[in-house]
Amino acid sequence: MGRSLPTIRPALPGDAAFIARNILSSQRGPLPRGWFDIALGWDEPRCLAFVERIATAQTQSWWHVSRFIIAEVEGEAAASLCALPAAGTGPGARAAIEEIAGVAEAPAIFRRGAYTRNCWVQGGEGEWLIEHVATLPQYRGRGLVQALIAHALAAGKAAEIRQASISFLIGNEAAERSYARAGFAFAEEKCDPAFEAIAGAPGFRRFTRAI
Repeated sequence: MGRSLPTIRPALPGDAAFIARNILSSQRGPLPRGWFDIALGWDEPRCLAFVERIATAQTQSWWHVSRFIIAEVEGEAAASLCALPAAGTGPGARAAIEEIAGVAEAPAIFRRGAYTRNCWVQGGEGEWLIEHVATLPQYRGRGLVQALIAHALAAGKAAEIRQASISFLIGNEAAERSYARAGFAFAEEKCDPAFEAIAGAPGFRRFTRAI
């Protein structure tokens, strides 16, 4: 018998733990640590708990469950990504961290997280962002990311946005192949030795495609 087709659905508040795990996975790529690991400076259980709270915060940042779609396989959440307009994502992320961390802890998180400043690349204000793409290991190779991206692009088209953008760590070859398969092509990249010393990757690369 063949494999069943995935079901694509919006993420719900009850998916917060799954979304939190996939956010950490997407930020890490092939590396042991990602942005939240480094910016928070905590062990994985505490990082997961923090991101889960951000995923259901009052502030609807690009980490919020309302921004995510999920691919289910036989009723089990298997993969996810977020898709949203690029406008306001930076301030929204900052506000979400301030809400969850509080005024005492947030400044230290921002200082530790500033290592990305010189090499982060992101779509312009008029673009449709697809970010935080991740699949549980046991479900990889089943086309789930392609199905999710197709739904995300349709949502961008419905929002009357003409170009989609996606960013990833340089060296994340699996992500690069997947996005190229979905019709994305190289737009830009930025490298920074200080970032590489902390993160283990030269910097970030951005792909775009018309919607």
